[in-house]
Amino acid sequence: MACRSTCFFAATVAILLGACTLEPQYHRPPAPVPALEGGTAGGMIAADIGWREFFPDPQLQQLIALALTNNRDLRVAVLNVQSAQAQYRIQRAQLFPTVDASAVEQVQHIPTSVLATQIPGGAAGGAGSLPTSGITEHTYDVGVGFTNYELDLFGRIRSLSHAALQQYFSSGETRRNVQLTLVAEIATAYITVLADQTLLDITRNTLKSQEDSYALTEKLFNGGTSTELALRQAETTVDTAKANIAQYNRQQALDRDALQLLLGAPIPDGIDFSGGLDRGNTVAELEEGIPSDVLVRRPDVLAAEHQLMASNAQIGAARAAFLPAISLTGNFGTESTQLSGLFKGGSGTWSFSPQISVPIFAGGANVASLQATKLARDTAVAQYEKAIQTAFQEVADALVARGTLDEQLAAQQALVTASEKAYRLADMRYRGGVDTYLNALVAQISLYSAEQQLQSVRLLRLQNLVTLYKALGGGLREHAAPAQTSLEHSRSEISPPLLSPSASSEARPMAVFS
Repeated sequence: MACRSTCFFAATVAILLGACTLEPQYHRPPAPVPALEGGTAGGMIAADIGWREFFPDPQLQQLIALALTNNRDLRVAVLNVQSAQAQYRIQRAQLFPTVDASAVEQVQHIPTSVLATQIPGGAAGGAGSLPTSGITEHTYDVGVGFTNYELDLFGRIRSLSHAALQQYFSSGETRRNVQLTLVAEIATAYITVLADQTLLDITRNTLKSQEDSYALTEKLFNGGTSTELALRQAETTVDTAKANIAQYNRQQALDRDALQLLLGAPIPDGIDFSGGLDRGNTVAELEEGIPSDVLVRRPDVLAAEHQLMASNAQIGAARAAFLPAISLTGNFGTESTQLSGLFKGGSGTWSFSPQISVPIFAGGANVASLQATKLARDTAVAQYEKAIQTAFQEVADALVARGTLDEQLAAQQALVTASEKAYRLADMRYRGGVDTYLNALVAQISLYSAEQQLQSVRLLRLQNLVTLYKALGGGLREHAAPAQTSLEHSRSEISPPLLSPSASSEARPMAVFS
């Protein structure tokens, strides 16, 4: 009963006094960037658009799902979250006493010569009155207790627990950021392979046209109606097209390897890249309008903020090191010289030993430790502000590129149309004997160059949409879901906490810091 009372008293004191910490009040630093404008789809925030809705291509959906299962970087990020969770549980366990049960048998042999000096009259009576071989004593002790349990009077342990909790949250946001990046990288790699296929198809069609022109020029040269210069010019275009085909075949193979690395598994046999960028709707459009909190909702920014909150909690632990610390050691059990008498009446034993430690001189270590934690907090503030600035740049750059790419795409399409007409007229004049092959050659080269540039602009525009979607926090949900107004609720929806119900309750006191 005494042991239960002692443990209950220690736990009660720890809970009541441990709720007090010396951590500074946390205030989120203001965003060091101007406001943004432009980036929702269908009235929804990009972060709330499921990647299956934003990437309607079934093949791309299959690849993203495969990568989320097999990608090694994402797997490492998940393991890091679990490791951070374990570290938090280890730190949090120090809030409670560690109760151990022990059973000890102590055997001691006392020789006759020692007994003679310990027993009154033993020396006078002579050794003959004592056992010739001495005495062997047995002591049995069974009990439960705790050792050096620190009462968290000034919140030192709780501050360390808060810091570990925030680091766990930060690792969770990092995992979400890895997933977001992975989804964008898979989409970019996929449309890059499609663009390679489109350029390869254009080059093959161009090669066929150039081979036809070369055959015609060779026929005219053999008939004496064309020059050798025209024949060699036609031959160079054929060789150039063949070299380009080899280049695009190599580039497509390299891009397929890059896609396979991101997948973490071989590309499924059913994935068909034929048709290239013309295979259908690959990426959805994003409408105008960006909410004011889009930057602070990004996982990388949230991860930096949780690191800032962890550094803020570390200050509380450093402050508590200046104040007295009280630790308790207690034990309750039973002791007997006979194993059969351990649990008989009168064999109970207990001990209780409180200890107080007051820092007097530490050579400046505590002062330096507090200064170090404050500097770490200032560093975390700068890193948090840098994360917001980086997010702002990514979104702003994507928005700038978005408007200019639409204009460039329209102009490039018009250029291809005009080049097609010019080449058709030049080829007709050449075949009709009205003009030289040089004009037809120049028109053909211009058309080929314009078609290549058009596909490059199409690829850039699709990549820009993916980049903007990722920069706005899209790619975390599989399906579209209503926007969350609470960051904590949003985190639980996207990344279920790994903490057990008892451990997750530790997050509640952190409300005063968020």
